[in-house]
Amino acid sequence: MTELYTNMRYLQYNTLQKLGLGNFDSWAATFGETQTAIELAPEGTGYRAKTRFAKFFNLPELISLFKESADIQTPDMLKLPVPEAEYENVVLKPSEYQKEMVQSLADRAEAVRDRKVEPHVDNMLKITNDGRKLALDQRLINDMLPDEDNSKSTTCVDKAFEIWEETKEQKSAQLIFCDLSTPKGDGTFNVYEDIRGKLIEKGVPLEEIAFIHDANTETRKAELFAKVRSGQVRFLLGSTAKMGAGTNVQDRLIALHHLDVPWRPSDVGRILRTFKIKKNVEVTDNGKIII
Repeated sequence: MTELYTNMRYLQYNTLQKLGLGNFDSWAATFGETQTAIELAPEGTGYRAKTRFAKFFNLPELISLFKESADIQTPDMLKLPVPEAEYENVVLKPSEYQKEMVQSLADRAEAVRDRKVEPHVDNMLKITNDGRKLALDQRLINDMLPDEDNSKSTTCVDKAFEIWEETKEQKSAQLIFCDLSTPKGDGTFNVYEDIRGKLIEKGVPLEEIAFIHDANTETRKAELFAKVRSGQVRFLLGSTAKMGAGTNVQDRLIALHHLDVPWRPSDVGRILRTFKIKKNVEVTDNGKIII
């Protein structure tokens, strides 16, 4: 809703002013409807009532107004080819340490809401980021903790290796998306190297695994993509920022694996539209879909 208002403000500023819709409150009151619903709290414990914009109303008038400066094309009008995808959500149970940490996140969030802590000391952004790290791998919070048998990286490796074996003759490629814990090369624990090590232990050759971060120039990136398309590299790991768009590796692509959620929901939709895929494997936490 805010995106549409922003576009209209850029393109139709004078028109909005004439209609008395120049500020967001008046525009939203005319075209938007709010609903209050119970939803899961950001820290993952308990529920809270939250009011959000739920839908548009006065839609014919809104479309007519926006059409003065925009040509609206819907998917059914464009009839673009959409790749067929098989979706699979893998649900994992948290470890005992993760359960304890979730409770500590809830306590921190409560302190922030009650303004018992200064924003520069702790805030909801820090808490959310710690929660994402905890959901991805508990060793990102404390690298002295053990690797759980049902961790995201282990589960992802098991599934990816299964697909790798099934598609040996075709030399199909797989992409593994992970926005957190990217490789830094300083010897500290990161999920990328953990996944690579586990794949190698299962029998995947080292030369068939690559990180998008190693291709730090356009020339190296083009060479890497060519190796994926030819079947020399069968696992490519990267973040949404580096691999979400412009990754020309569709020729042999068979599966995408998402280990964590991007900050912007639109990134997920863009990734799925970009690649022709057969499987889209998503690892989730404790029954909660994170994408």
